Amino acid sequence: MYHQTFDRADATQVIADDDQQPRVHSTHALCCGTFGELLQGQLPVGSVPRDLHFLVTMPIALFARAHFVPIAGTRSVTVYPSHKVKAKRLAENLVSALGASGGILLLQSELPEGKGLASSSADLVAAARSIACCFKRRIRTSLIEKLMAEIEPSDGVMYPGVVAYQQRTCSPLSFLGQMPPLAIVGIDEGGIIETIDYDQRRGEISAKDRAEYHELLDRARMAIPQGDAVTIGRIATASALLHQERVPKEHLNSMLKVSEVTGALGVIVAHSGTMVGILLDRVAADFPRKLRSVLAQVSPLDYSPKIYLTMTSCR
Repeated sequence: MYHQTFDRADATQVIADDDQQPRVHSTHALCCGTFGELLQGQLPVGSVPRDLHFLVTMPIALFARAHFVPIAGTRSVTVYPSHKVKAKRLAENLVSALGASGGILLLQSELPEGKGLASSSADLVAAARSIACCFKRRIRTSLIEKLMAEIEPSDGVMYPGVVAYQQRTCSPLSFLGQMPPLAIVGIDEGGIIETIDYDQRRGEISAKDRAEYHELLDRARMAIPQGDAVTIGRIATASALLHQERVPKEHLNSMLKVSEVTGALGVIVAHSGTMVGILLDRVAADFPRKLRSVLAQVSPLDYSPKIYLTMTSCR
């Protein structure tokens, strides 16, 4: 499986690997998802450029995969499954920017849609990576982000590791490092949440909450490079509680109690999705015992809990 990465630079520049016409070949590419967000909110006015809405990714080892097959003489892209219209739009805009032919884009994803696991963002990045390596082009990350921003707010899954990201403008604030090895016992509360609908109705928040989000982001900038799992759990829990009045999670209080009883790190939510999870340090000596305990405590909620593993690289 080919892993294409993008360099952050001028959004208008697209560079071929050499001066020759690129040799066309079909190829595979992939992109990981993210279990909701470690942190998501709004920062104080004047604290960052552009938009004040931000998130911090929580990369997990579930993937969207793309396979692009070019067809000479066409500019359109046929995508399978056919309902992946966002990926179709990005693929057609990208081949147009490259001056390349269209073709067939095959997508396969381990990420359920509408749950807050970055399924759409992963589809788009995997599609871009597949097209890039099909035509042997090196594409600036900023161009991909520009094309993604024209479609919907997106997660920063095109970067390896954890990033603080402005999802509306598809712009990175900072690279925070690699997430330590964690496990998430997650439940799905059901239904779906459409990213664009959520973004349009979430509104603004108070200056007090903005200041708290700023403090949490500062703590994340220190905790993640240090692999401080305890602080990471506290940040995720604080963000989940702050967000509860905007997109309430029915089982958040129950999951908080399970976390406390079992000695877990805390809870994490998909702020714009339907998932709620409990964080565990999977390199701790008592991890097996705590995992069994969390699963036993969560099962009576009448959901089928799943275990998600964080990634130390999201290429």
